Amino acid sequence: MQSLSPVKAAEREIFMDVLRGFAILGIFIANLNGLSWYSDNAKITGPFLLPDWDHKMSFLHQIFIEGKFYSIFSLLFGWGIALQIKKGMDNGINPMPTVKRRLLFMLLLGFMHLLIWNGDIVFFYALLSFLLLPLCKFSNKTLLITGTVLILSPILLYWLKMTWPVLNYPRELLTQAGIKSEGALLNIKSEEEFMNFMHHGSWWDQLKGNIGGIFFRYQYLIFVSRVPKVLGMFLIGYVLGRSDFYKNIGQHKKLIYWIIGIGLVLGLPANYMLANYMSNDMGDYWQLKTKGLYQTIAYALGVVPLSLAYVGLFMLSFQHAAGKKILSVLAPVGKMAFSNYIMHSLIGNFVFLGAGLGYMGQVGPVYFTLFGIAVFIVQIILSTIWLTYFNYGPVEWLWRSATYKKWQPLRKKQTT
Repeated sequence: MQSLSPVKAAEREIFMDVLRGFAILGIFIANLNGLSWYSDNAKITGPFLLPDWDHKMSFLHQIFIEGKFYSIFSLLFGWGIALQIKKGMDNGINPMPTVKRRLLFMLLLGFMHLLIWNGDIVFFYALLSFLLLPLCKFSNKTLLITGTVLILSPILLYWLKMTWPVLNYPRELLTQAGIKSEGALLNIKSEEEFMNFMHHGSWWDQLKGNIGGIFFRYQYLIFVSRVPKVLGMFLIGYVLGRSDFYKNIGQHKKLIYWIIGIGLVLGLPANYMLANYMSNDMGDYWQLKTKGLYQTIAYALGVVPLSLAYVGLFMLSFQHAAGKKILSVLAPVGKMAFSNYIMHSLIGNFVFLGAGLGYMGQVGPVYFTLFGIAVFIVQIILSTIWLTYFNYGPVEWLWRSATYKKWQPLRKKQTT
């Protein structure tokens, strides 16, 4: 039986690598809020903390970054799955065995990354992808409607949890599992003890802490209704890939302008409201109060429209020679997105945790944003150099080799 073959370099859609590189930058800056252990309420002073400016920068993050870049990454994930399935079907090959094997190894790699940093999204994406695959048989119209409903569904879900608190039981169960795990592995009984542990624990201690942290990560994802948000974007991305939307962009320019216009007109005010709620009323959100519902509405109406506006702007810019030349600088990072994503966690842990340089809680949004941009620039340079000599990033090579059950050629053939 024929099996799906790897995508050759010449067959890659460079725009997707560009957009993926852009998404990786935004995700890193967003994740630095957690990797740095910054707290707006902490009474800590230092040269890398600027209380007033940090608060303003955090507000800007909530408008322009919060949720937008994982949404773009989710879109790209669905888009990529569609291209893999479409390629197999166009060649008369059943693509599902290869796609499922790829996702299973993604699940494994994601779990390993969870042990490095609990903020991982790879394991989560791999899990949700098995919900995506059965839906692929439906029409594009059905998938778009379903995706839109899923993206808006957190409003209803939040109201239901407000009305019937028993619906929070899964979150409470995971929270208790996390507390028991940390108690057993680390002998920690309070938040103060946990923070002291993070400041002074060894790398082995950090690993044990991350095992318990997995439960806290997933209680968070459940509470914020990340499942329907991400799955909804998967479906929209899948339609983009299956319909060859980007390849026929000339026919869709009017629609793209509408997406950008609506995304900016609706998304910017909604995200401004979201930033206000996140800056002042997060306690209400976690306690399932009315302002928390308003925050959920602002998120649902603002995040995806603005993220789609970003995608539309990139699409149009990439059609012009100057825009393509400038944006293509991001492509090497996007082609090695998995490797660069894991590198973010390793760098963040080394810089901020007590087992590393120990800057935990001592760097605010202004400086960690600059730090994130600096790291990304270095990644552009390193990724460009690496891909001069190698076909794939190191993690991508392992993943691809496992997917196709054959070691893929890592080094590029040198021509003379």
